[in-house]
Amino acid sequence: MKTSTIHHGNKITSFFCNVFGHHYVVSKKVTQHIKEYKCIHCQKQVTTDVSGKLSALTPQMQDINSTLEDMYRKRRSRVVHQVA
Repeated sequence: MKTSTIHHGNKITSFFCNVFGHHYVVSKKVTQHIKEYKCIHCQKQVTTDVSGKLSALTPQMQDINSTLEDMYRKRRSRVVHQVA
C-alpha cells in the first residue's frame, strides 16, 4: 500500500526526511505542555495534540492553539497579579 506525503520543502530535503525522518525544533510554545514544531529540512509543521502525540498543524489546530495560548496567558497574568 503506497501512501502519499505532502512535501513542504524542495525534493532533496523531502527525500532526506522520508529516508531519515524529520528533525523538528520548537517553533512556538503555546503552553507548558503544548508546543508547535517545524522540521528544519522540509518546513513541515506539527503540534502536540490532546494525547501528547504529534499531529499535523492544520488551520483548525492553529486556531485552537492560538485560543489556548490567549487563555493560558490571561490566566497566568491573573495569577501573577493575585500573588503580588
